Amino acid sequence: MFAAATTNYDGASHLTLQPTVSNSCTTMTPQPMGVSVSSQDSQQVAGGRAERRIDTSVAHPARRYDYWLGGKDNFAADRASGDAVAAAFPTVRTAVLENRKFLHRAVTHLARDFGIRQFLDIGTGIPTSPNTHQIAQGYAPDARIVYVDNDPIVLAHARALLSSTPEGATAYLDADLREPDKIIDHPELRRTIDLSQPVGLMLVSILHFIADSDDPYGTVARLVRAMPSGSYLTITHVTGDYFSTEESTALLNANNNRAAVDLHLRSHGQVARFFQDLELVEPGIAPVAEWRAEQAQEPRPPKEDVSGWAAVARIP
Repeated sequence: MFAAATTNYDGASHLTLQPTVSNSCTTMTPQPMGVSVSSQDSQQVAGGRAERRIDTSVAHPARRYDYWLGGKDNFAADRASGDAVAAAFPTVRTAVLENRKFLHRAVTHLARDFGIRQFLDIGTGIPTSPNTHQIAQGYAPDARIVYVDNDPIVLAHARALLSSTPEGATAYLDADLREPDKIIDHPELRRTIDLSQPVGLMLVSILHFIADSDDPYGTVARLVRAMPSGSYLTITHVTGDYFSTEESTALLNANNNRAAVDLHLRSHGQVARFFQDLELVEPGIAPVAEWRAEQAQEPRPPKEDVSGWAAVARIP
């Protein structure tokens, strides 16, 4: 959990990634995909937006997630924040690993079993193999994937690493989840995804970075309304259901005092609201590590070690 997040950038621009190589999805172990990005790097965002610089003095969830996964694309502030969160939540590395494994299982079911050939992955974060397109195109080489994030370091990695099969397509939008209309109406999304055909809408480990004041339920509902019948919504969300009040407070303080984006814990019932009027896929809203994990080769960790809810639902 605790993966990619949104920040206060206006507008939306894009990077299109030309198909180059075919990727298989044979591994279940997430692997950071390294690209050297120094603290002095900056990215010129397509579409005429002014250049913005990577701020390494404040922890960012995507870089902190990379640190927990053993990656190299993180800085001192990210590591300090990661260690503070780990002090309050000692099994956080287990949690982020299980979150990636859930993504693998969910995309596999969507592509292999439900016939989904298009994916909109919002809050993708720093690429960690296997990524959504690698998993989906391993079953359907013609799958088309649009990634959305708004952190410049993620843009740098997307430019270098998120390559598609020749038959499929992969695109990257620099946009903010809290502005769903800019995502839905973006020309590059419209060129890559056919919104008359089913889409796998992936909101994995991002909604817990959206405050109630930013209307997360309305945001999800707007995205769902834009998806055709037969699409699927996939969510993971950190929860305090397995924490005491004191443990929840300690975790929130550890995150919110050292990171650019606040964390918001939500209960099972609050997570269920995101799926209102949708058709939950079995087993419904389940602990992240247990959702369709019957074939997992290693023992499932205790629910409290992951402390997250996960679900996939069909959009009628």
